[in-house]
Amino acid sequence: MHHSAAPAPVRELSEAGVSIWLDDLSRERLRSGGLADLIGSRAVVGVTTNPTIFAGALAKGDAYDAQLAELAAAGTDVEAAVERITTDDVRAAADVLRPVYDATDGVDGRVSIEVDPRLARDADATVATAVRLWQTVDRPNVLIKIPATVEGLDAIERTLAQGISVNVTLIFSLARYRRVMDAFLSGIEQARSAGHDVTRIASVASFFVSRVDAAVDTALTAIGSPEALDLRGRTAIANARLAYEAYEQVLQSDRWRALAATGAHPQRPLWASTGVKNPEYRDTLYVDELIAPDVVNTMPQATLDAFADHGVVLGNTVAGTYTASRSVLETVESFGVSLAEVTERLEVEGVEKFETSWSDLLATVADGLARAGGAPA
Repeated sequence: MHHSAAPAPVRELSEAGVSIWLDDLSRERLRSGGLADLIGSRAVVGVTTNPTIFAGALAKGDAYDAQLAELAAAGTDVEAAVERITTDDVRAAADVLRPVYDATDGVDGRVSIEVDPRLARDADATVATAVRLWQTVDRPNVLIKIPATVEGLDAIERTLAQGISVNVTLIFSLARYRRVMDAFLSGIEQARSAGHDVTRIASVASFFVSRVDAAVDTALTAIGSPEALDLRGRTAIANARLAYEAYEQVLQSDRWRALAATGAHPQRPLWASTGVKNPEYRDTLYVDELIAPDVVNTMPQATLDAFADHGVVLGNTVAGTYTASRSVLETVESFGVSLAEVTERLEVEGVEKFETSWSDLLATVADGLARAGGAPA
């Protein structure tokens, strides 16, 4: 993709092999043309959504009022209304990004929509919902988001096996990421056996970054020694860099090579949660320290604007860091901080946060339907 109009930092980031996706979507962005503008002005080539993003979009402004009135008049229940509203937004965004999808042969130009997070521990219901969302949006450039819970791993494999593109979300640990990649390989193998065109199936693995630092930094601050304090802000990047190493190892495996020979696309690592949580850290930290070929960085608007303004691209900032990254994680563990416990807690909290946002989304839509003349949900 050519982004000649974009500021140098985002242009250079794209040229370094990082696909810039926006971690936001709203009816207002679509209506105003703001999303389309970002393709040129910020080199954006994809969009991710989650329940929190939709809850926020629906809670402000009047962009959804007309549709809420229409749904209320039709007597639509709140669950069906939420699905209708969100799939309409995702379909519209997929249409905006379709030229990017076509120009990149399906690598980018993708828009993600998440399965109801209350189903995160129910593989059967997750697969059924993934199929329904895929059919409802009905665009080749959509990705169905499924959390990387233990139950989710089974759902991921089974969804991919049906030829459906998947964004695996809420990955925090290296151990779980390896299982995600295994589920991906199994899913693509089954899809191929079932006669699906594997060249059209895409997947990304959303590895979360800033939340890891937020959790580990709290523990290091409590320890309080100069050595512990010096480690703050380093765990998440080390963890993500080692995830990229694991990705490279899979690419070198015979199992992947056999799939690649049939035209399958790799499951790219996607850096998620890349807005800094600690105001003491530079606002582009989780972008400029994780530059490597064939990754996605999905950024909230503030992080994207910050990088466009003053981001620095110093080539590949992941290669050659694996030994040092392992040392960081080992040192953190030596202070009694269990990364296995931290990442497990983050997964539980991540699902809970999305469940809370889903409840907020249902409540907002229920209020909107009631105000628009429907019966209270």
